[in-house]
Formats: sequence, C-alpha cells, structure tokens
Amino acid sequence: MSDPQLRARLDDLEGRYAFLDDLAQELEQLVTAQAGEIAQLQLELRRLRETLEAVRPDLPDATPEPPPPHY
Repeated sequence: MSDPQLRARLDDLEGRYAFLDDLAQELEQLVTAQAGEIAQLQLELRRLRETLEAVRPDLPDATPEPPPPHY
C-alpha cells in the first residue's frame, strides 16, 4: 500500500475514533443523568407508598360489593 493511501486510511480512522470518543462521552453523560432521574423517581415512589400506607386506614373499606341477586 502506498504512503498516500496509508495516510488517507489513517486520517479516516482518526476521524472515526474522534467521533466515537465524542459519542461515548455523550452517552456517558446521558446515562449518568438518567441514573439520577431514576433515583429521584424511586425516592418519590417510596414516599408516595409511605403516604398511601399512612392514609389507608382512613379510607373506606375497599372490598367490592357482591353482585345483585339477579346475576
């Protein structure tokens, strides 16, 4: 392979590597942000469950009524 061809291939590979490196950094930032959002949502869900459990005794009985006799 001639020197200009080799140089062109090397330049192409360097460009692709730079693009992939940037993409990997962007994906890492995205995953980190999503992990934070998931942690926040889990905390909020835990608080909602605790609130529901706290007010559940005050709720009327949730058992369904039996169907009318004509069923």
